[in-house]
Amino acid sequence: MHGALGDIVVLDLSRALAGPHAAQMLGDLGALVIKVEQPGTGDDSRGWGPPFVGPDGDISTYFLAANRNKRSITVDLKSAEGKRLIERLVRQSDVLIENFRTGVLDRLGFTVERLHELNPRLVVLSITGFGHDGPEGGRPGYDQIAQGEAGLMSLTGPSAAEPYRVGASIADLLGGIHGAYGVVAALYERERTGRGKVVRTSLLASVTGVHSYHGTAWTVGGRMPEPAGNHHTSIAPYGAFHCADGMVQITVANETQWRKVATLLGIDPDTPKYAGNKERFAHRNDLTADIERALGGHDRGHWLAAFAEIGVPAGAIRSLDEVYAWEQTRSQGLLIEVDHPVLGTIELPGPPLRFDGDPPPRHSAPPSLGQHNDEILAWLEEREG
Repeated sequence: MHGALGDIVVLDLSRALAGPHAAQMLGDLGALVIKVEQPGTGDDSRGWGPPFVGPDGDISTYFLAANRNKRSITVDLKSAEGKRLIERLVRQSDVLIENFRTGVLDRLGFTVERLHELNPRLVVLSITGFGHDGPEGGRPGYDQIAQGEAGLMSLTGPSAAEPYRVGASIADLLGGIHGAYGVVAALYERERTGRGKVVRTSLLASVTGVHSYHGTAWTVGGRMPEPAGNHHTSIAPYGAFHCADGMVQITVANETQWRKVATLLGIDPDTPKYAGNKERFAHRNDLTADIERALGGHDRGHWLAAFAEIGVPAGAIRSLDEVYAWEQTRSQGLLIEVDHPVLGTIELPGPPLRFDGDPPPRHSAPPSLGQHNDEILAWLEEREG
């Protein structure tokens, strides 16, 4: 038993990204995660690439991103034998995660009622594309579709005429994050009630749930948010600006910071059109031109040092190789080493949580297909006594 969830067993019936990411988060917290996969093919994401790695070039780095700290067992969910095995696993589990289309699990014989008949304490996490009910309940959804339908693409990009998707599969990842925290809440409630419940989220819900101030701009303020490229939609100056050798990001959140920046860049902070955030935002194009005119005299390194000296937040725009080579990233445990059964020692992006007083957690590599069949069956027999 290691970690906050060291006594929890998670039965992961999900595939692709949202469900596996939720299960991986629970595994990072110490849960035993049993990943159920289709014999022969496994999780869909095992075939997603490039890049593929390994001696035969058949190991997907996409799969490696969402399946650390799991045990893989192959089960044919449509066979009588496979269904009996799932029933045995359900009885020994605390959490079941699924992201099938609405109704698929029911047709396999595992309705919520049946699952709770097998195990009244079972917490069930169900992640769908657009929700399990409502006028479009059960509609299939993938990340890019959800980014568009949930309004995220309308907020992203250089202009309203050219919406962009977020570079990461953010709808899937948010679905997993929201699902994982819902599971933890349900496990806590189970301590009082003795019963598990169903936790539901969707890609639509997860993206809409992070609209934040963009949402209230419309629901309360009646203003339709538009994409602002690399600049904030409510604050100026706050964004990315060109300097002599690239770009530097500057974030000015209050008037004290503004006066420091203006003085540093040789801009009169009392100019009427820059007198307050409201005025600066209204004249943002002029402000950007004045800032970039000043920044053009020196390179990024010069300006980052200068902003640090006056106490104004600023930063670079790093590529991923720079991020993973950065000592600050490594110091936060955001890169971990695991021993993969085929690839040997590899580095993976690490979990984003740390707990004071706990030793660095031990992590296991994403499993090969069916790697733990014998181990899980032996564990199951031992649990059943």
